[in-house]
Amino acid sequence: MTRRIDDMKIEFRKTSARTYAIKILRDGAAPLEMDPAPGYDDAMPHDLLHLVVEVELGLHLGVFGQVAAGGTAQTFHERDRTGRRRREASRERRKLARRGDKLAKAGRDEAALSERATFLCLNAWLARSREPELRARASRLTDEVAHVDAVQTSDDSRALTPQAMNRICARLDELSARWRRLGIGESLAVDWSSR
Repeated sequence: MTRRIDDMKIEFRKTSARTYAIKILRDGAAPLEMDPAPGYDDAMPHDLLHLVVEVELGLHLGVFGQVAAGGTAQTFHERDRTGRRRREASRERRKLARRGDKLAKAGRDEAALSERATFLCLNAWLARSREPELRARASRLTDEVAHVDAVQTSDDSRALTPQAMNRICARLDELSARWRRLGIGESLAVDWSSR
């Protein structure tokens, strides 16, 4: 479909006490941004959770896999680059949008699996926490967990093995600790490398 970007760095930046932004730096391609990004959380922003789940489950066309394949996941936008003429910039944005639409269509099933897995992994991570307030959040998700469990596919069940869940929760522990230490304006970077 398009060339795969082998390496990219994803930066998650706290922009205020309740908001964050994401910047994606890709080899040989213009940076992409989402500002503000949805799902701010003091312990684990939604899209950082997505990234961990997609990497650990080996999803190639989830949100970040689509970006690595040269798309936008229909949520990221190219940063304005100085020195480009208006017409050239407009043409490049349309081309990127078409490629993003194609990848979103091709990755629809993986993106849906990523959403379900992200929710289930969040719940498992919260439930395993040493912090009572995080465990309490997990207990409030009981109805939603039952619903997501009910709509799981066989792909979901095969992907979310106990070993995968343990890897994901360990990585979330590490990244949550780093995220919580950040001040406003600071960021943490996570590498995406082709698997």
